[in-house]
Order: sequence, then structure tokens, then C-alpha cells
Amino acid sequence: MKSNDYLCHARRLSTGFALTLGCSIAGWQLASFPGFSLVGSLVIALLLGMMFQIIRPLSLAAQESTPFIANRFLRAGIILLGFKLNLVLLMGAGLKSLAAAALIVTVMILLNYGTARLFRVNHTLALLSACGCSICGAAAVMGVSSAVRAKTDESVLAVAIVAILGTVFTLIEVGLQPFLGFSPEQFGVMAGLSLHEIAHAVAAGGSAGAAGTDSAIIAKLSRVLLLAPVAVLIGLLEARRNRRQDSSFTVPIPYFMGGFILASAIGSYIPLPDGTVSFLVQLAYLLLGMSMAALGLNVRFSVILHQGVRPLTAAFLCSIVITGLAWSIVSIWF
Repeated sequence: MKSNDYLCHARRLSTGFALTLGCSIAGWQLASFPGFSLVGSLVIALLLGMMFQIIRPLSLAAQESTPFIANRFLRAGIILLGFKLNLVLLMGAGLKSLAAAALIVTVMILLNYGTARLFRVNHTLALLSACGCSICGAAAVMGVSSAVRAKTDESVLAVAIVAILGTVFTLIEVGLQPFLGFSPEQFGVMAGLSLHEIAHAVAAGGSAGAAGTDSAIIAKLSRVLLLAPVAVLIGLLEARRNRRQDSSFTVPIPYFMGGFILASAIGSYIPLPDGTVSFLVQLAYLLLGMSMAALGLNVRFSVILHQGVRPLTAAFLCSIVITGLAWSIVSIWF
């Protein structure tokens, strides 16, 4: 009997692994097509995972392995994502981009959180959407979610908000580009400082040409660099906040963010064989896609539909502000 239970458990684990891997690979492939690239591979993997809930027996079998995938694979993916952060490129661009990113992230996290709370959004969801919209989209949401012990529905809703608004404001900025009077480099910086996902910044900056793409990547990676310290700081603040109510309460500090920084340092300063960094970044997105699909398999649609309007409205208003703030910074500093 125990042998049968073991085989049944192993079958469910393999089902979950295969299903989330398939969703991640499909998201990766679909993101290469025009239009889908604005959404990004991670969000597509999440949506595919949500769609598989229609096949009830399959999704139920897969759900047994999803906590492990959503947790461990997420952390491994974020660590490997550090190889995408080229510190040499950032430092070569000077501290101006990093200073602008620090200003944007600080102001917008506080503003996003405060606005969401004014709209009566709960504390955890307000923090997740604030970090997602202010730093680097879905990766920021997932990087902070463990520190605040977010529920699956809250994480998924925050990712959805980032995906929707990031896509909308990418199209808005591309439409505004001819009327702003910016050089391609300036417009790229504005896109990198204001848009939510790396894919959004690249898409918008690319509309101004290769120079716009390069400056958008540098500005956006400057914000990505701040993910690690922000996630650790939030973890510490959450632990302190909750200990006031329960002295035994502990919040897991996202120490894996140290791995993120270490990976970026290794990729930036240690010579590696050709193609290694590219492979590790692709592996990072594969693992992150699997974790997003695992989240999608556990979404409760009724909760998202019921709670989604207020946080989306708050984040929309703040997305207008971050666009204006990025425009002002570029006009004055760049």
C-alpha cells in the first residue's frame, strides 16, 4: 500500500513538473511574437497555468508539487536572473542613471503603497503592487512576496496589475515619443525609468532606435539593481511590524537576494565561457516561468475579480505619476 502511495505521489509531482515546464517553455516561445512580447514570457506562463485549471483532474494532480515549484524554483530563478544585471555596464553609464532610478523607486513605492491604502487595498497587496510597478514588474512582486508572506491570489493579482498597466503605458509612451522632443537616448532613459517590466522598457525604447534600446536597458537595470536591498528592507520592516502583535512572529528575510547580487558580480567581473551568461539567464526565465505557472494553477478567480478594481485603479493613477516624474527627470538631468 505504501508503495502505491509513493508511486501516486511521484506521479503527481512529475505531472506538476511537466505541466509547469510546458507552460514556461510555451510562454518563452510565444513572447517572441509581436504583441506577445509586450506581455512577457512570465505573465504568459502565469496565464497558461490559470487556463489549465479548466482541465480539473490534471490541475488537481499538478497542484501537489506547485508549492515547491513556486517557492524553490522562484528563488533559484531570481538568483540566476542576477547574471542579467551587468554591473560594468551600469557603472560605465555613470551614477546619474542609478541616482535617478533610486529616486524613482523610493518615491513611487511610497506613493503606490499610500495610494493603494487610500483605496482600501490590504497591506500585503498594496506592497506587492507598489514594488511591482516601481521596480521591475513580476520579478519584483515574486521577490518581495516571500518577505511579506503573500497569498497566491495576492501575488497573482499584483502580477496582473503590472502586466496590464505596463502594456498600456508602453503603448502610451510609444505614441508620445514623436511629441516629446527627446533624443533617442533621452527617450530610452524615460522608458527605462517609468515602465514596469524589462520587456516593456525594451519595446518602448526600441521604437526610438538602437540608441533608445541601449539607454532603456541601462535605466531599467538600474532599477532592477534596487530589488535586492528593497526586498531585504521590506522583510526586516515586516518582521518588526508583526512582532508588535506577536513576539514569536518571524518573517523570512529574502536572503536569496544576496545570491542575486553575487550572480550579477560573477557575471560582470569574472570571465566565463562564451554563452554561459546567456544560458544562465535563459535558465532563470525558465525557472521563473515554471513558478509563475505554478501560481496560475492555484488562482482563485472569484477573489481576483472581487478585489481587482481598487488596486488596479490606484496603480493606474500612480503609473501616470511615474511617467510624469520620469519625463521631468530626463528633462532636467539628461
